[in-house]
Amino acid sequence: MNRPSPLVRLLERRTRALRRQLTAAIAGQDSGVHQARVASRRLREALPVLTAGLQHTKAGKATRKIRRLTQALGKVRELDVALRLMDELAERPAVPRAALAEVRALVIEEREQGRSLMLERMKDVDQDKLARRLAAVRQALGSPGPDHSWRSALALRIARRGRRLEKAIEDAGQIYAPEGLHQVRIAAKKFRYALEIANDSGAAPCAVAIRTIKRVQDTLGRLHDLQVLQQHVAAVGAAPRNRRGTPDAALDVLSRLIEDDCRHLHGRYVASIPGLRDVVQGARKEVPVRLTARRRSARAVKMTLAARRRAARAEPGRRAGE
Repeated sequence: MNRPSPLVRLLERRTRALRRQLTAAIAGQDSGVHQARVASRRLREALPVLTAGLQHTKAGKATRKIRRLTQALGKVRELDVALRLMDELAERPAVPRAALAEVRALVIEEREQGRSLMLERMKDVDQDKLARRLAAVRQALGSPGPDHSWRSALALRIARRGRRLEKAIEDAGQIYAPEGLHQVRIAAKKFRYALEIANDSGAAPCAVAIRTIKRVQDTLGRLHDLQVLQQHVAAVGAAPRNRRGTPDAALDVLSRLIEDDCRHLHGRYVASIPGLRDVVQGARKEVPVRLTARRRSARAVKMTLAARRRAARAEPGRRAGE
């Protein structure tokens, strides 16, 4: 039996990951919601690239269905993370317990509502039909035609997303501005997902660049999650006093503690900017070149080696006749 091509294996891995994590998310596992969202984004990133130049794959319809899954999972994922962050804060001695408990109650209430909405939205996505769409993509990848141009499509995507990330880093600067940092995080995530296709397919290994970008993305991701938690604290503070038992002072202390963590993470990001710029610049220039460089056929390589061997055998005779 012929072994599946690297692109088929890449598609199968991403498809299995989404199926597995969706099962966990529907079962109510917190980590399943987050991992299902990541798996959906990775698969969405891969489909347009893998099917570039292929006909009758229905990849566009599959991508739209997966996007709906990503959107359905988004709100619950944020609330799950907020609860985990509050668990961490609860271990600190300086955290006002009453304020934290009231914010937790608000987040839990929103999570229950969000989970019901998530499950309703997921029902709207026919997963059997999605599986058939992905099977059609797999079949097309198994016997690609001469117009299959996934390398060029991926090279262009990496170059563009690398430039966008560089611009986002430049625009954000070193000032603590949540919106600018949010744009850097999004651009870094999209750039990394594109690089992962090049790396996982074996076409252009770039694991070092991926690790560097992921470290920065993780820092900015945690910063964003803390900012979302801060918004929940503000929501409790905006409620009428007769409807809450927590004094304003306790909520202010909690908000300042979260703000301090945000500032610390921002400092870590600023320190990483020079190295991040170097990695992004190198990856966006080098990886597309490796993807689109013409690979010599095995027959051409054998002919070259044979010619070299013949030349080496003839060399002693030429020298003797001199």
